[in-house]
Amino acid sequence: MNAHADEDLWIRRFHPAPDAATRLVCLPHAGGSASFYFPVSRALAPAVDVLAVQYPGRQDRRAEPCLDSIAALADEVAERLLPWADRPLSIFGHSMGATLAFEVALRLEQRDITLHALFASGRRAPSRHREESTHLHDDAALIREIKALDGTESQTLDDEEMLRAVLPAIRSDYRAAETYRYQPGPPLSCPVYAMVGDSDPKASVDEVRSWGDHTKERFELQTYPGGHFYLNAQAPRVIDAISRAVMSASRPA
Repeated sequence: MNAHADEDLWIRRFHPAPDAATRLVCLPHAGGSASFYFPVSRALAPAVDVLAVQYPGRQDRRAEPCLDSIAALADEVAERLLPWADRPLSIFGHSMGATLAFEVALRLEQRDITLHALFASGRRAPSRHREESTHLHDDAALIREIKALDGTESQTLDDEEMLRAVLPAIRSDYRAAETYRYQPGPPLSCPVYAMVGDSDPKASVDEVRSWGDHTKERFELQTYPGGHFYLNAQAPRVIDAISRAVMSASRPA
């Protein structure tokens, strides 16, 4: 039996790289799915073993109830990652996924597993709270919010059947992100690389810079042209930055 449990519904391994010296875990944004990171997996394999997390309530897991709190998601994801921590492990999270990455990192450190790197994209630092209540609005307002951010979901919102399928997961994820409250504690023991679009309405450069307060190791802030989904247009640059950071894990100290 595979010790890494590839059949786990939480973990998607689009381009298995069993000989890679390091692993990268990718956590989707609100309403996102593991397939969002298929291009990242394709670009980094076979040098990096890329794992994409599939949250319940979407795509092939749409029949499962969503988890509408960051804490519940983090508990599950951290547990599922334990078998994969047999080599240097880094996590990339975009938007809600960045907050989730932080909480997963905390849980892994409680298990004496320190990440090689945490990449926080398009998200304010955990300690920089904004009062938001999009998850309480009606469907029309939620759809307007998604379209304004110009994410991948906005391309499917004109399809009524697709809309009915994805809206519950989007609302649940928004609830998780908007009700999250940072609990002060020791900083992480891994480097943090923060990335943000220079015109992101959901995360200012100053709010993202505060990720530096959440690590006692190296911190880097990278800004890119674009809004909340800057990484769609900037994918080659973002993937190159990730590659350089995670590949250093395989080099002798």
